[in-house]
Amino acid sequence: MRTLKSYLILLISFISSSCIAQARTFSFENVNIIPMHTDTIIKNQRVIIINGKISKIESASYPRTDSIDISISASGKYLIPGLVETHYHLQNNVENEFKLLIANGITSTRNMAEYQGQDHIEIRQKARNNLFLSPHYYTTGPYLKRDHFKHIKSVDTIIQYHKKRGYDFLKLADNLPKKTYLTLLEKAQKENIKIVGHGQRELPLEYSLRIKSIAHIEEFMNIFSKEEKNSIKYLQKAAKEIKTSGIYVSPTLGIFEMIIRYADKEKSIKLNADKNIKYLPKHYSDYWKSNRINYRILPWFTTQKSLTRLQNELEWQKEFTLLLHQNGVPLMAGSDTYGLFLPGFSIHHELELINSSGLSTYETLKTATVIPARYLNTISQSGTITEGKLADLVLLDKNPLNDISNTKTILGVMIRGQWLNRKKLDKLLLDIENSYK
Repeated sequence: MRTLKSYLILLISFISSSCIAQARTFSFENVNIIPMHTDTIIKNQRVIIINGKISKIESASYPRTDSIDISISASGKYLIPGLVETHYHLQNNVENEFKLLIANGITSTRNMAEYQGQDHIEIRQKARNNLFLSPHYYTTGPYLKRDHFKHIKSVDTIIQYHKKRGYDFLKLADNLPKKTYLTLLEKAQKENIKIVGHGQRELPLEYSLRIKSIAHIEEFMNIFSKEEKNSIKYLQKAAKEIKTSGIYVSPTLGIFEMIIRYADKEKSIKLNADKNIKYLPKHYSDYWKSNRINYRILPWFTTQKSLTRLQNELEWQKEFTLLLHQNGVPLMAGSDTYGLFLPGFSIHHELELINSSGLSTYETLKTATVIPARYLNTISQSGTITEGKLADLVLLDKNPLNDISNTKTILGVMIRGQWLNRKKLDKLLLDIENSYK
């Protein structure tokens, strides 16, 4: 039975791949390219796409010599590489959430936890085989907490499980005893398993820097002592140490800001009225809009003193984000999507927060293009707009280098050999909305 199922998947994959291979040849005409391998705009270009790859980039003033099936008029518009969401959590229907990601210009994403009842290896296989519309997909294994490591032998069991399943990363989301943590690092190294996730708040900074990436700038806020957090001299030293380690960091500022938006009464009213909530199942959005969630119950979040503390902590995180950037630490955009921080839409707000931390618009765009492509080892095929790369592209109405919020002015998305214009993207969104009614 398994052999038959595998054969059918391969057959469908072959048919899908053949359809893409036989797909039409596209050209973007008279478009302004933001290539991202350098801080520039190449104006009035022709970008030719054949079999889902960028075949040629030339001046639109040149006579067209290639046979083009579909010509996309893009005069005065801006073409950027597809965006990468490095911290995604599947909360509801996977096909709907993938549509949300793509409709928002996200062509690659990394899921950061396999929760009970989910099978992200199967999802990844279906995504790779084009069995439904999806971004390029990467995933961690289960969301690992301290309780999963009841004894040292648990480490080997967890490592072997990840190896057998073939996850792209192992996600660590808790503080471990020192001996357990060091054993996990050693065994993961032997099996070539990349560890990502949260820092080790109960150990010195250097221990947290032994993994591939840290998922929240908030982790450093909790690793450092109160005195260290308030010492510019120490923070400069720490930033240099973080840079030297080679680790990647995702600020995830937006999900921290969401705590304030939930907890503050005036902000929560505005949050609950967000028009995009219609893209969530009602039972799910009703819960997150209710007064049952901790962020709206516990005084640790809701008192005026708490709100002031949270705002100060957010400002600290933004300042440390800038400090890491100034010291050359590679930063990656990631939203940590759950609750009312909707997949897809959230990445644009995350970019706005990173930009408001002090990074230029170009450096901010790099956190969702070039840097994650290097991190995911896909830089040879993605991350920039250059010949020979996959045509994972987003056409924008306005220039994001002038205003980072212009990443939201999406006119169309190209992914896996498909061109989804604004009309098709709107149809995707309408399908999601109707599916939840």
